[in-house]
Amino acid sequence: MNMTPKEIVQFLDDYVIGQNDAKKTIALALRNRYRRMRVKPELQEEIMPKNILMIGSTGVGKTEIARRLSKMMGLPFIKVEASKYTEVGFVGRDVESMVRDLVYESINLVTKEFEEKIKDKIDEEINKQIIEKLVPSLPDTASESAKESFIKTFNKMEEKLLSGELDEKKIEIEVPKKAHVEIIDSSIPMDMSSMQESLNKMLGGLNKEKIKKEVAIKDAKVLLKDVASDKLLDQEAIKVEAIKRAENGGIIFLDEIDKIATGSKAQNQDPSKEGVQRDLLPIVEGSSVHTKFGQIKTDHILFIAAGAFHVSKPSDLLPELQGRFPLRVELDNLDEEALYKILTNTKSSLLKQYKALLEVEGVELEFDDEAIHAFAKYSVTANEKTEDIGARRLHTVIEKVIEDISFNADEKKGEKVLVDKQLVEEKLDDIVDNEDTARYIL
Repeated sequence: MNMTPKEIVQFLDDYVIGQNDAKKTIALALRNRYRRMRVKPELQEEIMPKNILMIGSTGVGKTEIARRLSKMMGLPFIKVEASKYTEVGFVGRDVESMVRDLVYESINLVTKEFEEKIKDKIDEEINKQIIEKLVPSLPDTASESAKESFIKTFNKMEEKLLSGELDEKKIEIEVPKKAHVEIIDSSIPMDMSSMQESLNKMLGGLNKEKIKKEVAIKDAKVLLKDVASDKLLDQEAIKVEAIKRAENGGIIFLDEIDKIATGSKAQNQDPSKEGVQRDLLPIVEGSSVHTKFGQIKTDHILFIAAGAFHVSKPSDLLPELQGRFPLRVELDNLDEEALYKILTNTKSSLLKQYKALLEVEGVELEFDDEAIHAFAKYSVTANEKTEDIGARRLHTVIEKVIEDISFNADEKKGEKVLVDKQLVEEKLDDIVDNEDTARYIL
C-alpha cells in the first residue's frame, strides 16, 4: 500500500486511458489512507475518508479505476448497484448487506494471503497424508531390517511423489462428509442469518464422519488441500485481520447512484428511492453493522459513488448524502483517439486477448494499424448514433469483424490471418450507416 500518488497514477495508466483527474483524485484518497494509519492513534479516529463521486457515462473507466487499484493494493473491494437496494419495508436487498459482502470479500482475501504464507507447510501436510496411504507405517515390534527397508521405500516413494511420477496412481483417501451446503446470503436479516448459522453448526456436529474416495493422486492433492488448510490456518487471526482490513482499507463502489436520485420536479417519483438514500446515510456517515464475523464499523470505509447523471444531477441527491461525497470528479467521454489508445496502449487490451484466444487454435491473428483506427472510428460513430456505451462498444465492433475467423479457426490452423481496414469496412459499413440496424446489432 506504500505507493506515492504518482506511482498509483502510473500503474493505472497501463489499464485506463485518459481520465487523469479521476486517477489523481483516487490516488490521493488511497495515499491518505496510508498516511492516516501512520499518525498518532488518537488522531486516526478523527481523520475520515474523503468519499468520491464520479460523474461520467457508462464505459469510460469508472469501475476499472477503482477495481484495478484495490486488486493491486490487496484491499477488500466490492461493486454494488445502488438501484438494486430498496428501502426497509419494501421487497429487496437490505442496504447493510453491502457491508457484509465487503467482510466476506475481506475474509477470502486474507485467507488466500495466509494460505500463501504457509503454502509449503500445507503441501508438506498433503504429501505426508498421501505417503502414509502409499507406505503404511510399521508396527513398533518390527525388526531393524524391516525398519531400514521401510525407510528406503518411504524415501523412494516421497521422491516419486514430489517429481509427479505418481500423479495418475489411484489411492483411497478420507475426506469430511459435507452434511450441508452453506448458503451465504448477505441480504437476509441478521437474526435469521444467526439462526441459519446455528443450524449449520448443529448439522455439522451431527455429521463428523468421513467418507472414503478412490481418486488419482493429483486429484487427492486438491481434495486434501481444504483439510490441510483448516488444520493449519489460524481462523481467529484471519477473522481479526479481515475485519481490520475491511474497516480501514475496504472500498465500496456504489454504481448507478444517479438511479436513486429524486429531483424536486421529478414526475412519478418512486418513494423507495429517497428511502434508499436515507438508509445509505448512516452507513456512509459511520455506523456499526453486525456480521457473522462480528461488528464492523463503517467510519473509515472508502465509498466511491458513480453515475452517468444524464436524467438527474448530483444536486438531486439528499443534501446530507451529497455532503458525504466531498470529492467530485467528472470523467470525459471517449473520443476516437482515446479508443485507439485503449486498443494499443493498455496492458491486456482486447486485441491481445483475441490474439491469445486464437493462438490456442494455432491461428496467428494480426491487426494492421489502419484496421485498429477503423475499430475506433466505427465505435465512436455507433456511440453517437445510438446509446453511448463508451469503450464497451469496442467489444461488439471487434467481435462482429472477427466472428467468422473465430468460427472457422479449425480450418485455418497454422495460418496467419490479417485483419485489415478493408475487412473492417466490409463487415461494419452497412450496419453503422443504418441507425436502426446499429441499434440492435452494435
